[in-house]
Amino acid sequence: PFPVFPQELTTVRVQDPRVQNEGSWNSYVDYKIFLHTNSKAFTAKTSCVRRRYREFVWLRRQLQKNAGLVPVPELPGKSTFFVGSTDEFIEKRRQGLQQFLER
Repeated sequence: PFPVFPQELTTVRVQDPRVQNEGSWNSYVDYKIFLHTNSKAFTAKTSCVRRRYREFVWLRRQLQKNAGLVPVPELPGKSTFFVGSTDEFIEKRRQGLQQFLER
């Protein structure tokens, strides 16, 4: 029989949005990015960092530079004129960033 190799899995979660510098003109939201994998390509099997939206924009630009013909997923919009509550906007953005990383 052939040897059975475990399937490599990587799970990434965007969670715990936090408003930093709340109430000031330079406030922003950052998100906890949690990664768990069994891939041999990663030395650390879990990692956790906080990142803000503009760091996702940077990441997308880097991916586009190196992607060739592979399409790079879109990021959620950066609308400052969002109709609805701030919490709603933050949650929609969190979901969009999650989808971006999964793709």
